Order: sequence, then structure tokens, then C-alpha cells
Amino acid sequence: IKLEMPTINLDGEVTVLATVPGVVEALESCAVTWQKLISTTLEEQLKKVPQGNGPLAELDLWREKRDTLSALTEQTKLPEVQKVLEILREAESVHIGDVQLVLSDLRKQHADALDRAKFLSAIECHLKNLTYGTDFNVILDIIPSLMSALRMVWIISGHYNKNKWVEPFMERIAWEISAKVYKVVDLPTLFQEDRTAAKKKVSEAKRTLQQWKKSYFAVRAQIEATGIEKRWEFDQKRLFEKTDYMASVCQDLYDILQVVVEELCSVFGPELQTLTNGAKRFDDLLRQVNGLTSPMEKLTFDPFSIKSAQAWTSVKEEFREEVSVKNVKQIFLQNLKDPPLQKNHPPVAGAIYWSRSLFYRIKHTIIRFQEVEELLDSERGKEAKQIYLQTAKRMKEYEDQKYKQWKDETEQVLPLLLKKTLLTSSVTEEPGTTKKSVRFIVNFSPMLQEITIETGYMQQLGFPVPEIAKYVASLEDKYHRYTKRLKNTMDLYHKLMGTLSEAETKLLDDHIEELWRVFKPGHRRLNWKSLGCGGFIVQCTEAVRKFELLVHQIHHYSEDINNKLVFIGATNLFKFPLSKNGELPKAKEFFEYIKCERAKDVAHMIRKYSAIPQLLIKVEGRVANTNTGKSPKLTSYYAYWENRIYHVLTQLIVKNLQAFNATILANVPQFQMEAILSVPEIVLQPNASEIHEMTAQCIRDCVEVTKHFVQWMHGTCLECPPQRVKEDETITFSFYKDISQNPLIIEQAVLIIQNVHKLLASLSKHLNQWQKYHLLWKLDKGMVLERLAAQQPSCITFEEQLQFYLKVAQEVTQEPLIKEEQFIRLQMAPLASEVQENARGWVFSLGKLLNESAREALSSLQEEIQVGVFSL
Repeated sequence: IKLEMPTINLDGEVTVLATVPGVVEALESCAVTWQKLISTTLEEQLKKVPQGNGPLAELDLWREKRDTLSALTEQTKLPEVQKVLEILREAESVHIGDVQLVLSDLRKQHADALDRAKFLSAIECHLKNLTYGTDFNVILDIIPSLMSALRMVWIISGHYNKNKWVEPFMERIAWEISAKVYKVVDLPTLFQEDRTAAKKKVSEAKRTLQQWKKSYFAVRAQIEATGIEKRWEFDQKRLFEKTDYMASVCQDLYDILQVVVEELCSVFGPELQTLTNGAKRFDDLLRQVNGLTSPMEKLTFDPFSIKSAQAWTSVKEEFREEVSVKNVKQIFLQNLKDPPLQKNHPPVAGAIYWSRSLFYRIKHTIIRFQEVEELLDSERGKEAKQIYLQTAKRMKEYEDQKYKQWKDETEQVLPLLLKKTLLTSSVTEEPGTTKKSVRFIVNFSPMLQEITIETGYMQQLGFPVPEIAKYVASLEDKYHRYTKRLKNTMDLYHKLMGTLSEAETKLLDDHIEELWRVFKPGHRRLNWKSLGCGGFIVQCTEAVRKFELLVHQIHHYSEDINNKLVFIGATNLFKFPLSKNGELPKAKEFFEYIKCERAKDVAHMIRKYSAIPQLLIKVEGRVANTNTGKSPKLTSYYAYWENRIYHVLTQLIVKNLQAFNATILANVPQFQMEAILSVPEIVLQPNASEIHEMTAQCIRDCVEVTKHFVQWMHGTCLECPPQRVKEDETITFSFYKDISQNPLIIEQAVLIIQNVHKLLASLSKHLNQWQKYHLLWKLDKGMVLERLAAQQPSCITFEEQLQFYLKVAQEVTQEPLIKEEQFIRLQMAPLASEVQENARGWVFSLGKLLNESAREALSSLQEEIQVGVFSL
């Protein structure tokens, strides 16, 4: 990627070349080409992603990016490129901004690539050992060292110290470790290997996967122990979900190998070989045992994939069923008090289902044993048969006990549950309880629903059930409809109440009371045997829907009011004029502009404010069916919004004063002043007192904006009319009085005045350096020249004096003519001009004196010559 260099001659001064239209036009074309080329390159680099899932792929990517961007960056540093940019800047080209922006992006991406490539290269050795290592023991040693190295990168790097970069990189390390386990633990060949070697392999694989997580948390603990390093707060699911699952699969494989090697294979000793009447029969039995693992050698899915977890669980369970008899007994005894239930199964019937499923498992196993009589005739076979008979008897007793207990409880509890009311509420007499905190709950006992479900399952299991249970079960669909509709209605009610503010809750107090009257029969009189349940639910639903419509209308008006307050609160009361051709406005123009713009904005604010009472009157119409603006039912609601208005206006003034103060302190000039010579002093124009007064008046005007917001009459949303206090004087009740006395506002106003005072004092101090020229205007020129003339100075004296003042005039041209401090630009050109004028005045007067002295000397010389001629 190469930048095309300009073909025109760039010899010469930058300032001169920048005035030649042809040169500028050619260089602009060249710069635009550079910009497009660099932008395209940067876009291409941003789109590049690592070519692989491992950590080395990321290192390769950043090295490639570093090389590409380094080559391009070096070209931008070439002298001819820099001179092109200087010429375009000098010519104020419209394209220079875009070029500089893309060069800035290039520098940023280049620095990023350098940093990443450098720090990834520092751990390259660890990454290569991890990627290409073939022995688990080597990898086990590498992982802790790699994590420690990552910690150092985390501390030092300018880019690999953020979660969004380090977390994906660690995920690549986890992928590499997982890939290593995938490659070594190959299921199709694992069970064909020597059993002991296979056990060792999966054990080491598991340790490797666990070492990854262990090392991570060890380094994380070290980081946290320092108390100063930025903590590792990465998504543990991304880093360890896969490896943890693979470790669990390795443990499963180890357990399976353990069963095959140390348990089943130990059965096939000399004793069993004798019982099988020959080697062929023994080999068949041994082949059947070895066949237990054959499903795992022909899997159609990846057992190490989390997506295949359910399929892998099924394979494991099938294996366990093939090899377990004692295990079933142990499972039964361990879970007797709290049996694992299938999804949707009720407790009692589910426990019986669980017990029967275990019974069928051992029955299936015993049947398989019976197919090989030699196994049942062995000591282990006899032991398994005895365990089977004992466990089956215990299971039957367990089922009978569970059924009897359920039947007795159902006949006793069911009538009581049906007498419960449809609703229960959290109404209490405790102080502080509000309507919003009251909740109505569907009083359909979970036990009632559970008994209904149990009844259906008990019938499926073949148990006789009580008649009352059959009756309730027959009404299951109806109860389900009732509870669902009633719960949805109550949920909607609670949701609506949750959306109400305290003021809105008080506003709708009568409507809420009316809703409670509709709910009352449900938690006082109606129960689950009552005939009027359906009609009651319909009434509740209709009442809540009506209430929902009202709440939505109130919220609509509230949102409209709130939007108007947001508009008012977001108003900028200090809009500043823009500079024209780089020229800032004068101080008076600056403050006058703020005043005019503020007047326009205040007019918009007042229109928004004046519309609020009309919206409240609409609320009144929905709630109280009146439109007076002074309904007693809305008294607290009017007060709520008036209080909101007060706080919005207060925040408006505080925020604007804070913003104005920030503008004063910022190093961005907003208006200009002049420094002038007012003999015998150097002063600011306008002077400090005038600036102070304009600033103070601007602050007062800002606060007095609140005078335009008239307060409402008590208990209404109607503006207070002006009150006559004297024959020719009226008072308007506005928010101004309260807001102007707010301590925050007073504090901000004082702070602004203090900051302006400090700024003006600093500018005045800056002008003191011009006092070195004070003799130019403080000395009496006529008297000084008169004394000089009386001394009859030589031409050399005149020369020295003239050179001195000419030097002063020249020195003044070197003084900075602009001083920018905070929000003021001080123009010192008028002062410099007056100082130069004074210096020139001295030069003129000295020249005049020299001229007169020379005339007198010439005249005297002429007289002497004439006298000498006459004397001859």
C-alpha cells in the first residue's frame, strides 16, 4: 500500500505555495486520494478477524495489522507528505480537516496494533507450548505460567487491560485446552485401549481442564489481594462452561472404565469360568460385558458438546441400568423421604411412579441375569437375587403407605379447601398502610390443585380414589379457567396500582374504593362451591378494565404535562452569539444577545406552562366529571404538579447558572474587550465595573425568568390574579420569591461574580507589563526637550535618543496583541498602537528639535563665514 506523491514542484516557502491556486488544487486532489486510501485500509483492517479459534490466531492477526499499519504510518511521516499537509493547513483547505482526522485514526489504530502485538509476543512461548504440546503433564505445567504472564499483560498493557479484549482472548485459551482434550480422548478408540491406560488418559484430561479454572481463580485471588490492581470480572460462563462440562464427561468416562475394569471384569475369574462349562461360554459372557461400552464407541453425537448433554445422559443411564442392582437399592433407600419426581408429577403419585420405575429397572436387570443361569448360580448372582426380592418387597410397602396416607388426608382436607373464599387480601390495620400496598390474591389453595392432579395419576396407577376427589377432578377445567381469569384480573389491577404515583393514588381514591366494593364478595362470601363464581369474575374483569382505561388516560395527560416541564427544564437561558469570521462580539453585544435570546425562549416556556392547567382540567373531567379547575377531589393533585413546577424551575435556574459559571472558567473565549491607554493609566474597555454590572444584571435576569410563572390559587390550577396593594401598585404571585431565596442559587450567583472578579483582576495584572513604557506618556515632552536643547547635545546624543524611541516602537510590534483567558479575549492592538504613536511622537519631536538645532548651527556658521569674508 503506497501513497501517491504529488508530481508538482514543492520547492519554496510554505506561505508562498499556499497562495498559489494551482498548487493548492493539485495538493488537495492528492490529499483526497490519500484520505480515501488510508480510510479503505483502516476499514479493511477493522474487518479482519483471527483465522482460527486458538490464541495464536489472534497473535498472527495483530502482527499482520502491525506490519501493514507501520508501513503506511512511516509513509505519512515522509518530508514531502508533511509539507503537503503544511501547505494545505496554511491555505486553510476545506479538505485538511478530513485528512487530519483519518491520519489521527491511523495513528490510533497503529498504536493499538503495536501494543497488542508486543504484549502477545511476550507470551508467545507459552501459547506455542499450549498449542503444540502433546503431553498433558507439559500442559498442566504451562497453564499456571501462562495465567501469571497474562496477569502481567493485564497490569502493563494499554489495551489488554479491559474486559472486552482479555475475556475473548481467555476464551481462545479455553478453546485450545478443550481442543487438546478432544484430540487425545477419542471415544471410538478409547474403550479399545488398555483399560488402565485409558483411565489414566481421561484422568489427566480432567486434571488439565480443572487446572485451567484453578489457575484462573488463583491469579484472580492474587490480584484481589493486592487491593490496587484492576480486578478480573470476566464472564465465567464463557470461560469455564465448556471446560467444566468436558471435565464432568471425563469423570463419567473414568467411572465407566472403573466399573468395567474393577467390578464386572473381576467377576470373570476362574470360578465363573468353571461354572460356564467351557471356554466358549466364558468368552461369550466376557464379550457381553465388553459389549456394554459398545454404544459409546458408535455415538452419533459429540459427547463433549453441551448441546448433546441430554443425549450423553441417556447413554450413561443406559449403561448404569445394564450394570446396576445394588445401586437401585441404594438409590431407593437414599431418596425414600424425598424422591426425585418427573416433570409435572405430583408428590405422592410421583413418588409411587419413581418407586415403580426403580422396580422395573432391577426387574429388567434380573431378567437379563436369568438368561444366563450361570450368573444367577454364582455367589454374586445369588446375592443380586436376594437384593432384588428384599427391595421389591420394600417398594410395595412404600407404595401402599403412600396411597393410604394420601387417601386419608384427601377425605379430611378437601371439604375445608372448597369452603375457602375466592380471594384473600393483605388489608391490615397497621399505620402507614396505603391502598397501593394492598394486594388481592386468588385463594385457590395449591393443595386443592395438587389433590386434583394426584387423583388423575392415582387412577392411572390403578388405585381407587374417594368420590369427593373424583368430583373435584371433574371440575378441574372450570377451576383452571376461574383461577386463570381471576389471577389475570388481579395481576392487571396490581400492575395498574404499581404504575400510580402517590399523587395519582390519592387522585383516584374514590375509583379504587369502588373497585374494592366489586372485589368484596370474593373475599367475604363466595367460595369454590358457590354458584355465582363466574358472574363475580366477569364483574371484576369489567371493573378493572374500566379502571385501566382511566389510568391510561391519566398517564397520557401526566406524560403531556411532564413533557412540557421537561421542555421548560431543558431550556438554555444563556445562549451565546457565534463569532463572525473569527471576530468575537463586544462585551455589550454579548450580554445583549443573551438577553434577547432569553426573551424568545421565555416566551416559548410560558406557552408550555400556560397549557398545563388545561390538561389538569381534562384530568378533572375524567376523574370528577367537572371542568372547573378547582375540584376539591383534585386538591392534592394540583399541589403535586405545582410542587413539581417549583422544583423544575429551581433546577432550571441552578443548572443554567452552573453552566454559565462553567463557561466562564472554560478556556473558550466568548466575547472580546480592549486594552487602551487613558493617560496616565492603561485600562480595560469596558472597565471592570461595567463588566461586573453586566454580569450581575445577566444573573438577575436569569433568576427573574421565574417571575413570568404565576402561581396557582390554593386548591386549584388557576393562576392567581394580580393583587392590588396600593392604588397604583399591584403584586403578582409568582415562583420568583421562593426560588430567588434558594441557597443553591445564591451560592452560584456569588460564585459567578467572584470568578469574573478574579478573571478581570488577572487581565489587569497582565496589563501591568505594559507599564515599562509609561515614561512615553508620563514625562512632560516639552520640558524634557527644553532641557535637552539647553544642553546643546551633539548629533550623537540625538542619534542615541532617536534610536531608543525607534527601538521602543519596534519592540511594541513584537508584543502579543491578543490575550485569551477563560471566556474573555483581550485585544491589545489599540494599546499597542497608542504606545507606538507615543514613541513616534518622541521621534518626531526629537527630529524637530534636531532640525531647529541644525538650522541655528547653520545660521551661526553662515554668519561667521560672512564676517570672515568681510574682514578679508
